[in-house]
Amino acid sequence: MSPEHVIRSIRADDWPAAKEIRLASLRDPVAHIAFMDTYENAAGQPDAFWQGRTADAAEDVVERQQIVAEEPGGRWVGSVTVLVEEAGAPGALGDVSDVRQGHLVAVYVRPEARGQGVTERLFSHALRWAWEVAGVERVRLFVDERNGRAEAFYRKFGFVPTGKTVPAPGDSGARELEFVIERTQVAN
Repeated sequence: MSPEHVIRSIRADDWPAAKEIRLASLRDPVAHIAFMDTYENAAGQPDAFWQGRTADAAEDVVERQQIVAEEPGGRWVGSVTVLVEEAGAPGALGDVSDVRQGHLVAVYVRPEARGQGVTERLFSHALRWAWEVAGVERVRLFVDERNGRAEAFYRKFGFVPTGKTVPAPGDSGARELEFVIERTQVAN
């Protein structure tokens, strides 16, 4: 990854770029096991949907944050979103955690930018935001058991499986595996 790439939180007025990268992610060959949405559904959303979605994850929001890798010229080559889940309250998947935690979702890096450190930099920024701004104790994510490439990256980055699983979207019988990284595991 070129040092000219910028890793940053999005701004509310970034909604056209947020829409474009989300639609690109939903065209990826593993989108059906990586995202809980379809290209057809997302492409049919009005601009007001994208404006609201972007504003709800922009740099001044503490409940969630979308972080992007931006190349010179402004094109986004990667994105990850951190959702903050409060202790004792239902999280993104309806389960209840005993600690305040972050939940990484919508992880995507364009194929031409993979293998260049983009994902590592996105995750480092996301974890730093989760620890320093959101004040969470741990960060979790779920990965479809059929997505070995993503699982291998998460393990290499330091996420560990909890043994918890949930049904994958749809009725395929596949499972989503939970991985976590504790704040104490990461050197500050």
